[in-house]
Amino acid sequence: MELLTAADAERRQRRAAAGLAAMGVEVGQAVAFVLPGSADLLCAVLGAARVGIIPVLLNPGLTAGEAQAQLDLVNPALVVQDPNVLHRLFGAGDAELAPHPLTRPVHFTSGTTGAAKAVTTGIFDEATAASVVADEAELWQLDGSDRFLMCSPMHHTVAIRFAVTALAAGAELLVTRHFEATDVLATLREARPTAAFMVPTHLQRVLGLGELGTEERFDSLRYLVHAGSSCPPALKRAAMAKVGGRGVVEFYGSTEAQFTYASQEDWLEHRGTVGRARQGRVLSIDPGPDGGDVGTIWCTQPGFARFAYLDDPVATAKAWRGDACSVGDLGELDADGFLYLTGRRDDLVITGGVNVYPAEVEAALAGTPGLVELAVFGVDDDAWGQRVCCAVVGEEGVEAALRAVAADRLAPFKRPKSYYRCEALPTTSTGKVLRRALPALFGLT
Repeated sequence: MELLTAADAERRQRRAAAGLAAMGVEVGQAVAFVLPGSADLLCAVLGAARVGIIPVLLNPGLTAGEAQAQLDLVNPALVVQDPNVLHRLFGAGDAELAPHPLTRPVHFTSGTTGAAKAVTTGIFDEATAASVVADEAELWQLDGSDRFLMCSPMHHTVAIRFAVTALAAGAELLVTRHFEATDVLATLREARPTAAFMVPTHLQRVLGLGELGTEERFDSLRYLVHAGSSCPPALKRAAMAKVGGRGVVEFYGSTEAQFTYASQEDWLEHRGTVGRARQGRVLSIDPGPDGGDVGTIWCTQPGFARFAYLDDPVATAKAWRGDACSVGDLGELDADGFLYLTGRRDDLVITGGVNVYPAEVEAALAGTPGLVELAVFGVDDDAWGQRVCCAVVGEEGVEAALRAVAADRLAPFKRPKSYYRCEALPTTSTGKVLRRALPALFGLT
């Protein structure tokens, strides 16, 4: 865990920008980083962005072939995958920087439904860059007294977004290289961050540590943010018991765009919601294929939030309708404008001609005694088109308990027909379940 102050980050960003120029990278070109998280990596990324060089962040866990496919797409002027090369960036003097990043780094979508796509915003003018930072600053209200703990890897866009917000406010950052629950617990106890971000998988691992006392609280935290995947209600309530101030807050967004914010009070009053539209945004739902309230989520975005998929105009056009965008997620809005997710269109299970939304089934089964986590998916079925299945991590015999809960809470067509136990669910590096990998995991393809 590294502690990075705003003043130190400013100096290192100036040096990194100068180092990139010395290596021949020009404004408007891309530089790709294939490295684990560190303060040096963060400062290199932000230094590049503040002179109009486009940073590209790749998952360092990719195979050589996977990484090369992504590099071929972005065609960078420089690839930095050797820590020694990264270190050398900081020895070439100082560069003049724009007040704020002039681009968002290129990140790749998580690839939960197929090949990952490269998301780009192009180069901003300084007014647009200032609007991007102000949008986040208004929501998170960080200042120079804050110390932000970031647990996500830097090839996940949320890490860079929160880093920019914290440093622009003069706050300190606690930067993780690799997530280790014991290290994070020690940091919460000793470094006493005032705000933090974790995906639900991180939360589950930290709160599940045997050394964490039942009555122990993370009393330095003003708030804890989570996003990235569905958070089981029991896990969320367990986190709430540890955090004061604004408590446990949530947002719904994607690599491409940000959509909602849910305070702790919002969630308690509207259980299961991911919140209402963030400032400057409006949510709407396309009618679902069955004519019900569930449909594709669209969200109008401020002009500064416009994105495109690199070298994929067809996917870009599909994602936008005027100034509203969609990433294919499904949900419904209540009368007060609170959004409830039901899954991705690609996750939809159609059984006997009826739509089943995995997220709805998972929410109904969450909290079953003996259950650690689960994921619902569909497999081809000669009689029904698809049948509903469930991957389960939990205690011996939990399948019987799940069947009983399903019988009580779900209509027959929504109940999983088969349960498959495993030691862990396959996930992306950002904690999202790779639902499409489940049939092969259990030999069902």
